[in-house]
Amino acid sequence: MKRSKPAPPAPPPPPPRSYGPAADRALKLWVALARCAASVGRASARDIQGYGLTQAQFAVLEVLYHKGPLPLCEIGEKLLVTSGNITYVADQLERVGYLRRERSPDDRRVVRAHLRPKGRALMARTFPRHAARIEGLAGALAAGEQAALARLLKKWGKLVRAAAG
Repeated sequence: MKRSKPAPPAPPPPPPRSYGPAADRALKLWVALARCAASVGRASARDIQGYGLTQAQFAVLEVLYHKGPLPLCEIGEKLLVTSGNITYVADQLERVGYLRRERSPDDRRVVRAHLRPKGRALMARTFPRHAARIEGLAGALAAGEQAALARLLKKWGKLVRAAAG
């Protein structure tokens, strides 16, 4: 006599379609922000690659171009990256002559990065084009919308940081 196979297990119930109006709204906001950031990030990365740089390299050069010499740890804080990553990027940029590093005479633990003339010339040539590219991307929004969006994103970021401790 043939044995019958047991019935397959019942499929799990579908997830809820809604988690409540506030949660649904927050989730839609998060998805929209993530998709927008990814789209703008890809466009920016393509632009930066055209200058022969990675995004991290460009970011380090940009902060030094606009802020002047800075300790590597401060650059990492401004760019939200680890000190190990900043050291690696600084190694690359120093090797091609875009920046130099020097130890602080006051505190030997502190290493400051300085743009070299070659790095300053690169940023003087490329940053205005990059700024124009970003301006073009932002141009999809009216000036008031850009200002409102920047204000709201800054507000949200501060609140999230404060809540996270």
